[in-house]
Amino acid sequence: MPKTESRPLVAHEAYDTRALVLQGGGALGAYQAGVYEGLHEAGIELTDLAGISIGALNLAVIAGNPPEKRVERLREFWDTICQPYAGPGANALLEHSLFQVNDLARQFLGALHAGSALLIGQKGFFHPRFPPAALATGLDPARVGHYDTRPLKETLESLCDFDRINDGGLHVSVGAVNVRTGNFAFFDNAATRLRAEHFMASGALPPAFPAVEIDGEYYWDGGLVSNTPLSRVLQQRPERDTLVFQVDLWSARGPVPRSISEISDRIQDIRYSSRTRMITDEMRARRKMQRLLRQVLDQVPAKVRDSDPACREAAQLASGARSNIIHLIYRNKPYEQHFRDFQFGPATMREHWASGLQDIRTTLAHPHYLAMPDNIAGFVTHDVHRSEIEEAMAAGD
Repeated sequence: MPKTESRPLVAHEAYDTRALVLQGGGALGAYQAGVYEGLHEAGIELTDLAGISIGALNLAVIAGNPPEKRVERLREFWDTICQPYAGPGANALLEHSLFQVNDLARQFLGALHAGSALLIGQKGFFHPRFPPAALATGLDPARVGHYDTRPLKETLESLCDFDRINDGGLHVSVGAVNVRTGNFAFFDNAATRLRAEHFMASGALPPAFPAVEIDGEYYWDGGLVSNTPLSRVLQQRPERDTLVFQVDLWSARGPVPRSISEISDRIQDIRYSSRTRMITDEMRARRKMQRLLRQVLDQVPAKVRDSDPACREAAQLASGARSNIIHLIYRNKPYEQHFRDFQFGPATMREHWASGLQDIRTTLAHPHYLAMPDNIAGFVTHDVHRSEIEEAMAAGD
């Protein structure tokens, strides 16, 4: 009988869970699509997807298609929503040529596309509500918003196979906020049959977009409470060794504003990135506590561990699982302004996509980033944009 040679284990395959975590950020979400393309070309097979807002919409397209079609469908999604809702789009060659001139030309194009989004809407995504909701009272909550998002439902249902999302083997979670209770909620295909409405609810940012009704409750964008679903992935029980590609669209770091117009830019970055850092730090502290608790319990005689109520409860909290968080953070371009999250221009979208693809390729060129954590906390983070000193500090305890 011929001997079968076993394939050597690739670093990422050592993890029980390989997750893609996508946060909100509107038009910046094309960066996430570029990151996914890079993961796909590297042959990294994901097991879990978790997203909020535009991240949830990207995940719907990824989970709703077979692997060989996902990048193509993502391109179709972004090519669609980066066109004006009504009328012809800009000449592609002319826009590309103008985009390459200088930062001033890019700012002009950005303002043009942002204004178009506000006044006309985006194809396959949203359009202004008429008559305007601001002129009426006592409306159905699903109509209280400046824009109508029914085109998004049609787009998702045309590009995504929801049977595949629910039965295709990927664990999918998207976050939203219950408008009535103010509580954060996750819609998870392990417990719920996901539909287009669940993904739309995750991205229903008020007052632009109306709440989405699901089973008698109304939901808004999950970013109102938390813009990253990292904790959803890391708090699963039983906890497992987990590799997370966390794609953030807002950078915590940035220049000190030197003009009034730069203040709103910086506010957006700080508001949406601070929760990401807070949750990451909390998860690191939690994992360290769990591992130390496991080590302490291992020193207790088995008879005591089994009979003592406190030991039994501690065993429920303890874990030896390890977590590796690969950060991919979009870096603002010098010409971008406060409307960058609703600047749905084709040329800008392609640059965002290319940035994400380049960042993940550069990240994966550092094989040690994927190594299993071996520090006390069992928790490491990596970011290709950090300095070597910062990387060393993050990799330590």
